[in-house]
Amino acid sequence: MSKKNKEHGTNGHTPPISKKAYKDTLRKLQIELVKLQRHFIKCNDKILIILEGRDASGKDGTIKRIVQHLSPRETRVVALGKPSDRDRTSWYFQRYVPYLPAAQEFVLFNRSWDNRAGVERVMGFCTEAEHEEFMSSVSNFENMLVRSGVKLLKYYLDISKTEQKKRLEDRKSDPLKQWKISPIDDRAIKNWKAYSLARNEMLARSHNPIAPWTLVRANDKHLARLNIIKDLLDRLHYTGKDKRLIRPDPHIVFAYDVSNLENGQLAK
Repeated sequence: MSKKNKEHGTNGHTPPISKKAYKDTLRKLQIELVKLQRHFIKCNDKILIILEGRDASGKDGTIKRIVQHLSPRETRVVALGKPSDRDRTSWYFQRYVPYLPAAQEFVLFNRSWDNRAGVERVMGFCTEAEHEEFMSSVSNFENMLVRSGVKLLKYYLDISKTEQKKRLEDRKSDPLKQWKISPIDDRAIKNWKAYSLARNEMLARSHNPIAPWTLVRANDKHLARLNIIKDLLDRLHYTGKDKRLIRPDPHIVFAYDVSNLENGQLAK
């Protein structure tokens, strides 16, 4: 096995896609997304997509391609910043509740309440008691959303340590990506192991049949984007679905299982 595949952030099975094939497939999938939006507006559906993952795992780029041709009136991207003093003294989930989807809305969270299980835990932005309270209540909170009619899909984008380091370095040299740079970036690599352990605990404790986690091997940005879109289209109901087009690659997008933490399917 090559060194690249040993890092486990790659899919190890699917060859890279050409630029032309990527653009052609993306356009077809974006047409399917428009079909989906037309359907859920008609049916008053509430859709919530959560994208989590390490720094530079590709969340921004994926969201950009999903919403690119959707109606902005019914589509919202939520990427909350640093919590205010009031946020810190409120019920933890309270700051997220106003952004949840109403009928006919498609909402994407670029990081979510699960930040408490990742960045906040590793960086010491929350206490151990606050972390434990979150882990004990997050499944009940998400299950309540699903029972209320929210269609919730949760994706965790996983990349290798080498790929993360490369992408973070690219940010520093690309003038168009300066907005992505944060003080936490420099500590992402240093705290790699701590983030791995926090990720493993988050997945193990917040995965459940009603609100399951879906894992994404995201070292190849293009394949990750296409397969996340395929997966969400495959799992949501809408009329006129092109079933052959939206079949995701199971080597890239797959349901979480406890065995993923031990069999090398996630970057360690």
